[in-house]
Amino acid sequence: MESRFWEHKTLQQMNRAEWEALCDGCGRCCLQKLEDADTGEVHYTALACHLLDLQACRCQDYPNRLSRVPDCLQLNADNVSTITWLPRSCAYRRLAEGRGLPRWHPLVSGDPESVHRAGISVRGRAIALTDVAEEDWEDHIIQWRELR
Repeated sequence: MESRFWEHKTLQQMNRAEWEALCDGCGRCCLQKLEDADTGEVHYTALACHLLDLQACRCQDYPNRLSRVPDCLQLNADNVSTITWLPRSCAYRRLAEGRGLPRWHPLVSGDPESVHRAGISVRGRAIALTDVAEEDWEDHIIQWRELR
């Protein structure tokens, strides 16, 4: 993998290894989101997919996630700019919008723990979706610190 490839390649030009390396391991995309039926506004909850390892903030069955979780979405260079619920801190969204990677991103810092130290990840803040009854999901709506 080329050093700092994200600075001179578009998302479409990246190979699979480069694409996967962009994931900072925050786990935010694996949280249950609720859409307000009246406004269309999307709200994040602290409720994590049953496949998300809440400590590592990584999928426990990444290769099979799409078949195991019906509403799991596979990001790609063609759809990333249309998925409006991606957090502003997401590397895929940042690059699609023409913003670079922040200094806490593991590719920049060289440290996979930097995303957790920066307070970007769900580590220590998320709970398993399966532990909460669906009628109580609204009680777990959260506000994320958004970094520019």
